[in-house]
Amino acid sequence: MSTDAFRLDGKLAVVTGGGSGIGRAIALTFGSRGATIHVLDLDEDAAQATTQEIIDEGGTAVAHGCDVADESDVERAFGEVLGSGGIDILVNNAGIAHIGNVESTTGADFDRIYRVNVKGVYHCMRASIGSMKERGGGVILNMASVAASVGLADRFAYSMSKGAVLAMTYSAAKDYAAQNIRVISISPARIHTPFVDGFIEANYPGREEEMFAKLSATQPIGRMGTPQEVADLALYLCSGQAAFATGTDYPIDGGFLKLNT
Repeated sequence: MSTDAFRLDGKLAVVTGGGSGIGRAIALTFGSRGATIHVLDLDEDAAQATTQEIIDEGGTAVAHGCDVADESDVERAFGEVLGSGGIDILVNNAGIAHIGNVESTTGADFDRIYRVNVKGVYHCMRASIGSMKERGGGVILNMASVAASVGLADRFAYSMSKGAVLAMTYSAAKDYAAQNIRVISISPARIHTPFVDGFIEANYPGREEEMFAKLSATQPIGRMGTPQEVADLALYLCSGQAAFATGTDYPIDGGFLKLNT
């Protein structure tokens, strides 16, 4: 293996939802491998905290408050990014969750999930591809989910949105392969993030340990994944070592898709 394996020196990477959880882990990991990181997050303070961590470790990073569901806000944020250089890597990680079936999901619920998880990915891809074409290539990594591929109870709108992310990944990969733009996705199962802890605390007060164990056991491996494990896969997929990978989804799921029967 080359001694510079998985390095991103000289690359400019945009990570949406980089203020916490998986996005934060990806931003920190890419920053430690030489990339200049632009962290986009609805919570600008969280984006600033991530960038400061990267800078404290000797990396280069810039924070941008951005609502990916708002096309004009995305255009503004990406205009700021492009003012400092062309985009080599886009990680579409920003997203929200929702619990409910068809009957309990309101039209407002459905629209909110669609605006963030589907249109947010579209907005950011559209804002990046022109720069990648000018630079002779790039990588777009979309965060999908196992919910895109299997039925999950009470995840109707969320599953819809992640199925759309998967379809957009395949379509864009086909459209831009000739321009040397690789488009790929990762489908995690349950990952232990602050969101999971907050969800359990809000919905199962007094039963936190019980529910954490139950949710962990959903994966045949017997635990949730970590943000760093997803970030390590993202690093490989966005590096030169994965130059042959495009139009493919990569599950990281503790055996969830294939071993649950």
